[in-house]
Amino acid sequence: MNKLLKSVIGLTAIPLIGGVLAGPAVSETRELRYAMGHPPGSFVVDAGQAYADAVGEYSNGELSVKVYAMSLLNMAETSAGLRDGIADIGFVLTPYFPAEYPHTNLLSESSMLLRLYGDKIVGKEGLAYIGAMSEFVFNHCPECNEEFAEQNQVYTGQTGGSSYGLVCRTPVKSLDDLKGKRMRVGAGNWSRWVESVGGVGITMSANEMNEALSQGVVDCIVLSAPEIHNFGLTEAVTDITMAVPGGIFTTAGTNVNADVWRSLTEDQRRAMLHAATVEAAQIPFVYHQREDEVLDGLRERGVGFHDADDELVEVTQTFIEQDMDTLATHYSEKYGVERSAEMLSDFRPILDKWVELVQEIDSVDSLADLYWEEVFSKVDVSSHGL
Repeated sequence: MNKLLKSVIGLTAIPLIGGVLAGPAVSETRELRYAMGHPPGSFVVDAGQAYADAVGEYSNGELSVKVYAMSLLNMAETSAGLRDGIADIGFVLTPYFPAEYPHTNLLSESSMLLRLYGDKIVGKEGLAYIGAMSEFVFNHCPECNEEFAEQNQVYTGQTGGSSYGLVCRTPVKSLDDLKGKRMRVGAGNWSRWVESVGGVGITMSANEMNEALSQGVVDCIVLSAPEIHNFGLTEAVTDITMAVPGGIFTTAGTNVNADVWRSLTEDQRRAMLHAATVEAAQIPFVYHQREDEVLDGLRERGVGFHDADDELVEVTQTFIEQDMDTLATHYSEKYGVERSAEMLSDFRPILDKWVELVQEIDSVDSLADLYWEEVFSKVDVSSHGL
């Protein structure tokens, strides 16, 4: 028997494909399930798909992400569902879960600080705050990462939108207009503001806002303009006042199930972090970009636009300055956040830095690059989340 025949016989365990010896098996792409509570077609889901595409690119095809928009898990289910492995990645709205994520939410609830920077940051509030908060959670808040770990999750960055105003079914211009008004709020800072101006704060899932506003269950929703599009509120809105209260909604947009994270190689974890900068950048950038477009569309529909009077603006400004102490005390006493005052103090210079860093940003790509260079690329993938 010649040597060639012997070698072929010795390879009988290797399958023949079309009469030709098959080569080494090509490794299959691993697909990860990404649960997003926002509806299909929303700006957030568009950003989620951009993140999914980036995961495939940065992992050289080793990983892929399938986005489940308002299907696999809704907003209220995502935290527990990600913890339990129903999803591999989740858009976790941490303010919905105050007891589970108190340290992270302390920082989220201080976002009305952005009003104190005046015109310098108008139109770029989200760009600055997302960079500052991501840097702080990764590098200066071990407690934040511990509370994610307790939920079997790994933090891979923050995201958020544009400034919040009042989306209503009645004109709001003054303190008198706000007295007794029922207003849906998505976080504690806005709830406290509503109470401070004589309103009644109501908490409900964002998925319920359209019905609540349409049926008069609430008079107003504290919300950013692009969310009117995202949640299909166009038909329900009759009046808008964007001057108050300010602040942005932030959340952990690309948290990864801890078991999944541990199963990844270091290169794959790095790819996930790099991809996270794409979503972290696209959401605030697009929100600010689309804000005028959404508002112009509402004007064309005959929605009333109102300015807040001087008294309401002044009361709001005073509230923000005083609320930092209230916030620290509240989180310390109710949730046991021992470093609450220290955290808020340490966060301010980081926010100052990011207000400066985003001044020249003019594209999603440049913002994602900035997030990567300043923060995400410096995360130690050999230890983070492990």
